[in-house]
Amino acid sequence: MDLKNTFQKWGHILKSDTLNQDQMQAGTGFMACLSDAIRDFEKKGYSANLVAEYDHFRSQQISIYPEDFYVDQIVRFENSSDPDDQSILYAISSKEYSLKGLYVESYGLYHDSLSSPMLERIKFCQKNKK
Repeated sequence: MDLKNTFQKWGHILKSDTLNQDQMQAGTGFMACLSDAIRDFEKKGYSANLVAEYDHFRSQQISIYPEDFYVDQIVRFENSSDPDDQSILYAISSKEYSLKGLYVESYGLYHDSLSSPMLERIKFCQKNKK
């Protein structure tokens, strides 16, 4: 059985072209486990833990503003059996700081607290994949 087709058939959302079928088998059998996806990105060098501030991401003492980062990939996780268990994983890189990191947010919860330039950068990166 092709899990990607099954996954789409049930209307679950996972927007990623690099996740493998083992990841898709985690959890409910239709969606990847967030912790597995994080481990896979860490293997690809995304080691920084990013925190979103109003107008920038922060990693330890580094502040990364919208003009200094690119959202390489976004993976959305939705759990139909638990609407409160939804999240988005952002794989972010900054050539300016030679940094690759991850930012996880609860689905839709914190977008209002981000500045317009932050939201525009995220949208821009979604539309203009590398």
